[in-house]
Amino acid sequence: MTATIQGTAPLTIVIVGHVDHGKSTLVGRLIHDTGSMPDGKLEAIRAMSEKRGMPFEWAFLLDAFQAERDQGITIDTTQIHFKTETRPYLIVDAPGHKEFLKNMITGASAAAAAVLVVDAVDGVQEQSRRHGYLLHLLGVRQVVVAVNKMDLAGYDAGRFAQVEADIRAYLASIGVEPLQVVPVSAREGDNIARRSDAMPWYQGPTVTGALDGCMPPPPPVDLPLRLPVQDVYKFDQRRILAGRIESGSLSVGDRILVSPANKSARIASIEAWNAAAPVTTASAGQSVGITLDEPIFVERGQIVSHAETAPVETNVFRARLFWLGHSPLRQGRTYKMKLATGEFPVEVERVETVIDVGDLSLSANEAVERNGVAEVVLRSRSLLALDEFQRNPRTGRFVLVEGYDIVGGGIVSMEGYPDQRAQRTVVSTNIHAVESRVAMEDRWQKNNHKSGVIWLTGLSGAGKTTLALALEHELHRKGYQVYVLDGDNIRHGLSADLGFSPDDRAENIRRVGEVSALFAQAGMIVVTAFISPYRADRDHVRDIAGTLFHEVHVKADVATCELRDPKGLYKKARAGEIKDFTGISAPYEPPQAPELVVDTANQSIEQSVAELLAYVTTHFRLTTKTAAAG
Repeated sequence: MTATIQGTAPLTIVIVGHVDHGKSTLVGRLIHDTGSMPDGKLEAIRAMSEKRGMPFEWAFLLDAFQAERDQGITIDTTQIHFKTETRPYLIVDAPGHKEFLKNMITGASAAAAAVLVVDAVDGVQEQSRRHGYLLHLLGVRQVVVAVNKMDLAGYDAGRFAQVEADIRAYLASIGVEPLQVVPVSAREGDNIARRSDAMPWYQGPTVTGALDGCMPPPPPVDLPLRLPVQDVYKFDQRRILAGRIESGSLSVGDRILVSPANKSARIASIEAWNAAAPVTTASAGQSVGITLDEPIFVERGQIVSHAETAPVETNVFRARLFWLGHSPLRQGRTYKMKLATGEFPVEVERVETVIDVGDLSLSANEAVERNGVAEVVLRSRSLLALDEFQRNPRTGRFVLVEGYDIVGGGIVSMEGYPDQRAQRTVVSTNIHAVESRVAMEDRWQKNNHKSGVIWLTGLSGAGKTTLALALEHELHRKGYQVYVLDGDNIRHGLSADLGFSPDDRAENIRRVGEVSALFAQAGMIVVTAFISPYRADRDHVRDIAGTLFHEVHVKADVATCELRDPKGLYKKARAGEIKDFTGISAPYEPPQAPELVVDTANQSIEQSVAELLAYVTTHFRLTTKTAAAG
């Protein structure tokens, strides 16, 4: 027998499944068989059933609305406590009918585990798949499957094996491995809290036994500190930051970081009303006010954390999203995103996949219809502070709003995208810029041409290195001071310590951007050949180099590049030998407004080089005004 977990908070579980597969019946029987039935409730259910001239109906325990009793469906989430010898539970019975999926999501959003109910006779239905995928979408990874109505299937082991194989195959296809698949009869009480004599061929745990095997989530206090700022109040000379601590804890004297502003200070005090003694610590779940030892500017929606466990800073992220709006979600549309206390306009930059949860088919549609599930890329005009859902659910969930209506909800994934915080954080102190005594314009006069950074970006195989080397050769022949920085060469030296994760890619481009800007300031034309997949990284290099930066999109689609595959990288990526390969398993964000587009998919190398030479001749020649200034 499993030892009792003393003093623990209830484990929240959600019960989901097809409208007719017996969820509410299973919940009613579960409450009764664990001895958690409220006094008088059994008699009340019996009276309800007799009044309607129907057999005893366990579902009446939870179906609180008259409309539910009349229609035989659950239209809202219902919560009730029960306990086993191991621990207490808070169970959420979630609607199964397609029209009430919004309430189902509400019920599942806070669950640590789930019971997915599947009818042994009907088998895995479209709604079963839909609910299974939504559990995956909402990050519920601990799933117990109850194959119900085994009494109607004659307690047949063969039928159970078939349904078990079907549901396991489906869940595996979305990356979910059920903890247990249990054959049950909710009506008769088989394998709910006691083992069934009718199914001696099944040797696994009961439903309650399987649930007792679920791991509780880490308490919010054990997660990194997240205090979304609700408001800033001014009392006397104090500025009090008020909000609810979503996770972690804080103490007076802690050095905190405010994101995405990247401002740091120490907590001077924790303000409390009617407190008998000064408050020195606070933790998750408490609403607090804090003052800081420095007058930094803080706004509603920003997040307070400890510096060593700060949230992600980004203006772009992936989202697994369920759409509830009457009008379709469309690529290119802007919606208001609510995350913690913040509200931000975000654009649907890309609808990557729309998932048909009925057959798991994927489509590349640019719109998501009502009740649709999709994986999308959202982009904000400004930096956001957030967390990946798997790291901290408290600041990894969001909703989308259109007008005054919530039209979608989802969870944050940074898969394929870097944390942009490092690029915007200067760690060095006591440093001073050194100005050269040779003006850049004087170098131009000496070289007889302007300097700059010609930044070639595009997919692997698009022809960046080939073009860069050819351009360098032609420009050198014509007397230009020019040099090529290529990705492979840089990674043998300057970036030899970096891998190919999103964060390492971002750091590699930051380094190259700084070096390129120095080359340009020294009067050189530097030609770079880097995939540089992230728009934010290229924009950062543009900020570094200023007007010296010239972005050139070497344009070729994945199919063209894969057909060329000069280094055999696409083949390895398709075989799973290369992780985070741009265009296959990692994103490429093409430039929105490059200075030049060179379409290597539709023109020869010679034509492309000629196009680049013409650009340099036009934009790097010395004008009369420049010459006069020299």
